[in-house]
Amino acid sequence: MTVTASPEAAVRGPGQLAVDLAGVVKRFGAVTAVDDISLRIRPGEVVALLGPNGAGKTSTIDMLLGLSAPTHGTVRVYGRPPQEAVALGLVSAVLQTGGLLKDYTVEETVRLTAVLFGRGRDDVGRALRRAGIADIGSRLVGKCSGGQQQRLRFAMALLPDPELLILDEPTTGMDVGGRHDFWSAIREDARGGRTVIFATHYLEEADAYADRVVFVRRGRVVADGTAAEVKALASGRTVRATLPGADEAALRGLPGVESVEVRGDSVYVHARDTDQVARYLLSETAARDLEITSRNLEQAFLALTGDETVVGSAR
Repeated sequence: MTVTASPEAAVRGPGQLAVDLAGVVKRFGAVTAVDDISLRIRPGEVVALLGPNGAGKTSTIDMLLGLSAPTHGTVRVYGRPPQEAVALGLVSAVLQTGGLLKDYTVEETVRLTAVLFGRGRDDVGRALRRAGIADIGSRLVGKCSGGQQQRLRFAMALLPDPELLILDEPTTGMDVGGRHDFWSAIREDARGGRTVIFATHYLEEADAYADRVVFVRRGRVVADGTAAEVKALASGRTVRATLPGADEAALRGLPGVESVEVRGDSVYVHARDTDQVARYLLSETAARDLEITSRNLEQAFLALTGDETVVGSAR
């Protein structure tokens, strides 16, 4: 589904926030989907909103789109209530499913959407090109792949020229080249001042393309910062070395060691003090080819959204 509205330019005054959530709580009966989230996003930021299923991402997005109201707290989009911001054309959303007529062609679908917003043929062509689907304009929507249909939703969302673009799993079904082209277009838009919030299961996309990563768990923000800052919150690094016949018990006994894994002739030691592990391996064993690496975003995600997570922030 694509949610859009008629266009009107936002005024980006000094200190103007694109998104301002203050103490937001959303309850459905006895279930608390969003639990006291406060989040401030500046114009032009590309923000990845990440969390396991049931973390509260969809409920938060619904409130930003004015599809539901918070139980407590306030939600503002460019200083306005979300429904007003949507009505003024400041917001577009690209969701995963629905909103497409399978018997229309790609170009007919975009042209129909353009009519709703008073856009002309040039705008249609521009949106098709920006979405990378100008070459399949005559193809029936029902004959398009999942990735092509997702690009079509993107083209439709671009027509009102929104200030805020909300994307839910935007590259589902796209091949590697398509995903790269899509994110190149998004980054170009961000340089022009457009704000982007996206949810994805492709954590490498968040690592590569987001200015800022926000992890949510059980309706609360547990990490907020750049990808590097968020990865640093998941304390510890891993030492890898080639060591046939590694003494796992001795390695587990070193101070600060959290886990030891042996894969063939290689040993992987995760620890809070990897320098001490490295000194032990080099001075007390026959280890060679030693490497020390930080956790990647996927490992940080698992660590920071697990059951033992303590709420925190890199900011």
